[in-house]
Amino acid sequence: MQKILVTGATGNVGSRVVPELRGRGVPVRAFVRDADKAAAMLGDDVELAVGDFGDPGSIQAALYGVDGVFLACSNQPQQVEYETRVIDAAEEAGVRRLVKLSALGTEFRSPVAFWDWHARIENHLRASDVPFVILRPTFSMANVLASAEAVQYTSKLFVPAGDAGIAMIHPQDVAAVASVALVEERHEGKTYTLTGPDAITFGQVAGYLWGALGHEIEYLNVPDEVALHSMVEQGLPEFVAGQIVTVFGFLRGGAQEQTTDTVRTLTGRDPGGFAEFASQHARLFAPPTIQQEESEKAS
Repeated sequence: MQKILVTGATGNVGSRVVPELRGRGVPVRAFVRDADKAAAMLGDDVELAVGDFGDPGSIQAALYGVDGVFLACSNQPQQVEYETRVIDAAEEAGVRRLVKLSALGTEFRSPVAFWDWHARIENHLRASDVPFVILRPTFSMANVLASAEAVQYTSKLFVPAGDAGIAMIHPQDVAAVASVALVEERHEGKTYTLTGPDAITFGQVAGYLWGALGHEIEYLNVPDEVALHSMVEQGLPEFVAGQIVTVFGFLRGGAQEQTTDTVRTLTGRDPGGFAEFASQHARLFAPPTIQQEESEKAS
């Protein structure tokens, strides 16, 4: 039976791809930097390949005996170098399918550097001899977790999103589609746009968090410069913060308000909505006193 290498295996999507594949009875090898973290997250019985995208030898070792690869790397300046290195190594190893996690908005010379990087990687992949599938999801619901601490302490959601409708997607749905694309033959050469069930505003996101937490959460649309300053104060590099603000500019322009039925078509199930995501992650947004009470009950 084919074995799949999952890179980014402790990320928001990769950590969900692993159980999706295992649920299908597919052997999985997880490419990780921290074995202890990975074992705690994925389970002690998951085969681990410890390495780093910056270490070509560890990539080659991880690819040994592998039939398929899920390629996901965090947005960072070395992303093009890292992912093209995996593609080249996969080609040399004779990998029979590679599923790349990209992003909706991907375009050469995009003002959003992340999207430009994805375009360069996609182009490299298409020029290779590796059979591939490309996934372009919309804004991930997991991105809202970056606001969890602010919600905890202020009961407010500060985002420069205006009243934009965004077809946010649950990372579990991206993982489900990835697992289908990795094991089924009929998707080779396809590029899929993945969205959530409907376009929602951040005002609605605040409402869903209110419902999950049981107390009022207020959405405050903040100017770009305020959002940029706040993210930098919280420790994000200024370049990354600036890119995030640029993404929100596109979202305010309606760049991700359209929905597709790709998740349903490929997985046979409806994509999850934000109410579900909010319920699943409510504890992360809860005030510290409630989190402490829950911890004491658990112990």
